[in-house]
Amino acid sequence: MTGYRQLFRTPEFTPLFLSGAAHAAAQTVGGLALGVLVYDATDSPLLSALSMFGPSLAQVLGATLLLSGADRLPPRTALTGIRLTFAALTALLALPGLPVQGVLAVVLLQGLIASLGGGVLWGLLNEILPKEGYLPGRSLFNIMNGLAQITGYGAGGALVAVLSPRRTLLLAALLYAAAAITARLGLTARPPRATGRPSPAATWRTNAVLWSSRPRRLTYLGLWLPNGLVVGCEALFVPYDPDAAGLLFACAALGMLVGDVTVGRFVPPPVRGRLATPLLLLLAAPYLLFALRPALPVAAVCAALASVGFGASLVQQERLMSLTPAGLSGHALGLHSAGMLTMQGVAAGMAGGVAQLTSAGVAMTVMAVLSVGVTAGLALAGRAGERARAELVQVFVRGSVVAGRAHAAEPHD
Repeated sequence: MTGYRQLFRTPEFTPLFLSGAAHAAAQTVGGLALGVLVYDATDSPLLSALSMFGPSLAQVLGATLLLSGADRLPPRTALTGIRLTFAALTALLALPGLPVQGVLAVVLLQGLIASLGGGVLWGLLNEILPKEGYLPGRSLFNIMNGLAQITGYGAGGALVAVLSPRRTLLLAALLYAAAAITARLGLTARPPRATGRPSPAATWRTNAVLWSSRPRRLTYLGLWLPNGLVVGCEALFVPYDPDAAGLLFACAALGMLVGDVTVGRFVPPPVRGRLATPLLLLLAAPYLLFALRPALPVAAVCAALASVGFGASLVQQERLMSLTPAGLSGHALGLHSAGMLTMQGVAAGMAGGVAQLTSAGVAMTVMAVLSVGVTAGLALAGRAGERARAELVQVFVRGSVVAGRAHAAEPHD
């Protein structure tokens, strides 16, 4: 299974895809409206960034407490409940008079719930599709997310201007409700993928198993850190240019779409495996220019070009699945998603803090420098590990040869 058309012939893929599209559109429109609402109320780049990306901060708590539920809850029920809860919480954010502290509390609660949702969604996708269909399926979901962000940020900017941030949040709540209904009516009631009750102890045990392998650790760090730091750059689009933030977000989403289509559909596997580090470097490099505060057209091109590098995540996810036992795939993908989003929230807070002391453009360049440094460090660590494994293999082979010769030289009766 290599073509996108074949995916839609797979039972249950279409309703899962449509439900995910509505959820992504709601996140995009609602996130932009909330960021503008908080920035207008506080004039704070830090609080604006945290309001948009703060849900990610709670992902680490969810990954340590709730993630075992990704394989131990009925998928349809879990997805429907999560999306209905998002609808209710987004409607709560639209209430007039809700203080900023209350907004941040609701946003963190959304992130806690989302940490479970990622594992349920990607585990179900892995269950619905055959093994060779996961990469094109995930690529198509990424493309959909890119399109949802392009249209969502563009439409969200217009809706915020024409209606208001609060009314736009109510529209986002309706989109979440539509996502829940689509999941409930379109998906089959499946049993949990794993036995046992969800619990923090079960989550900790599985996390420890996944983290015990050095190649998996490096893959997880590569999935979490470089792109998380670059999302810190994106978190400053509103304070960088409040009037054009929607355009910058849309251009970044367009670049991500191009990267996902190219890597997921057109790059052959032998080449694809070597692209992770170059794509991660591309992801950060254009943001090095933002300290010079480029004009809007240049900034938009930089945002689009940089986001092509998000295609690295497909390469890294493929490697993660090759290193993970099949029975842990849902938990492993949920841990990837939770860790990635947590780092995005941390980076948004870091970027907002630097912007408070300097400017949005300078903070974006600082985050890009950090991302380049982390990518280079992980690449060196990976090569060192490969050399060490190669040396161990050589020692084992030489030892086997010597032992074989010694055995052959022994006198035999």
